[in-house]
Amino acid sequence: MRFRHRDGTLVHLAYCTNVHQAEDLGGVLTQLARFGEPVREHLGVDRLGLGLWLARPVASELVADPAAVSSLKAELAARGLEVVTLNGFPYQGFHDPVVKHKVYRPDWSTPERTRYTLDLARLLAELLPEDAVRGSVSTVPLGWRTAWRDDGGQLDLLAKGLAKQDRPVRVAFEPEPGCVIETTAQAASLLSEVDKDWLGVCLDTCHLAVGFEDPAAALGRLDAAGLDVVKLQASAALEAPNPADPATRKALESFVESRFLHQSNEGAPPGADDLDLALAGELPGEAPWRVHFHVPLHADPAPPLTSTRPVLAATLAELFGGAAARTDHVEVETYTWQVLPDAPADDAGLVAGIAAELDWTRRQLITLGLEEVSR
Repeated sequence: MRFRHRDGTLVHLAYCTNVHQAEDLGGVLTQLARFGEPVREHLGVDRLGLGLWLARPVASELVADPAAVSSLKAELAARGLEVVTLNGFPYQGFHDPVVKHKVYRPDWSTPERTRYTLDLARLLAELLPEDAVRGSVSTVPLGWRTAWRDDGGQLDLLAKGLAKQDRPVRVAFEPEPGCVIETTAQAASLLSEVDKDWLGVCLDTCHLAVGFEDPAAALGRLDAAGLDVVKLQASAALEAPNPADPATRKALESFVESRFLHQSNEGAPPGADDLDLALAGELPGEAPWRVHFHVPLHADPAPPLTSTRPVLAATLAELFGGAAARTDHVEVETYTWQVLPDAPADDAGLVAGIAAELDWTRRQLITLGLEEVSR
């Protein structure tokens, strides 16, 4: 979906396909028919944006076969789908039974991460609609904090590679709890010397909330550092207002699961690296908890839990409520649908849920004065 900001900026809204399992091109094409087009039809729009996740094997397959890229582009167009952004954070295996810390590997100390990201940028340049101003690729916030080594010049190689492309694609580092770049303050510090023409920040509002960051202050820090919000990931975290309450702890236990990491904070970090560790006593439980568990945007979890949707709403207001738009790529990224305690029972339930999230975000943008320019 597309919206026009009052300053004339064309704002793209998409949902991220890392919610779907696909480790080969056939799987990607299948998900377009199984989910992408049905979500578009459910919303009643003529064109729907996808934030594609192309795992390393898929990217390799496409890079090696230009005809396959043309086929993918044709399939997207035939189903009323478009792509201006890719999620380059997970490398592969994002739907393995246990992902946890593996999602951060390879990190930005390795040439493998650089090659993968440049391959994604090259592919995105070919998939972009003709009238798109640019593309974006979100990526790992350098790496997990305890495993990090110096990038060894990989970010310079990344920027130089991006500068050689025929169509502009920018790469956005996504601050995340527990990582080298955990907060916007760390982003401002650690990315101060990068080539800001090509590199910037992906602001994930679930992560922002788990860090107990104020949206206005966070954006102010990025502005002061000259770092653009290349991409916004519209997401909400799980919140427990009273974690000492037995009913609240029981509800939180239902969100403990084995696939993804669910970093938890009680106020500003550091916190616990996973929800089970927080419940085991790594957080005192004297103040509200926020948990890195992406929950649906349009509906709160069952009481006594809630979500950080107000942080998302405040961030959207900061980005789009003023005279100038402060980003033009918005991607709904709730990749945790299948591990929710009340996970959808079938494809139809997942399609309806994703469509409801997109509709909630669409209505927020319209309330902020953006005009929907495609249906």
